[in-house]
Amino acid sequence: MAARPKLERELVEINDKVTAMTRRVEDAIVNSIKAIKNQDTSLARAIIDGDEAIDDMEDEITEMCYLFLATQQPLASDLRYSISIMKMVTDLERIGDHCEDLAKYAIRMEHEEYTQELIDLPRMADMAAGMVKNAIQAFLKQDLKLARKVWKMDEEVDELFRNIYDEQLDIAVSDSVNTRLSIMFAFVAAHLERIADYATNICEETVFSLEGRWEMLCSGH
Repeated sequence: MAARPKLERELVEINDKVTAMTRRVEDAIVNSIKAIKNQDTSLARAIIDGDEAIDDMEDEITEMCYLFLATQQPLASDLRYSISIMKMVTDLERIGDHCEDLAKYAIRMEHEEYTQELIDLPRMADMAAGMVKNAIQAFLKQDLKLARKVWKMDEEVDELFRNIYDEQLDIAVSDSVNTRLSIMFAFVAAHLERIADYATNICEETVFSLEGRWEMLCSGH
């Protein structure tokens, strides 16, 4: 039975790395929109440069999981947990890629004259970042109730996305001066909506880790 404490320590180390990666991704989400709102190209370039660190963290955590599986002879529940983490950090890495794309939009919009105050996009970014944070917490704490709460939040993000997208396309059609800028804002909203979708993927991993099956969390079963 002596092997079990070592197994538990390795799981704690993996969880700590996942938490650190999540914080970095959360910051990237919020800061990418801040860079767009404030037309801050220095911040945008820092996000782009920082994406490599997110990629490295994915590789490190995945390697730790493979080593754990190869050396610890985990139980079925630990096996599912490790597999779920590997899928989860891939989702986090892809969120990082979306943040890098958003930062590139900030650079492209550096010299644009904003004729509208950006309110809904930062709000949407805060919601998406919160979903990612809570989805990871739901997984690490194995909390299905929190996972379902995150899943339901995706509906709010989707509705906000539709509102922003329709509004920006209306502006693009009616105001030829702001067509290019409005289309870029619509694409920014689309990236944020996709980030929220990755958070729901992570919630599905919580169900798989706990129960070994996939579940539509919105069903509440």
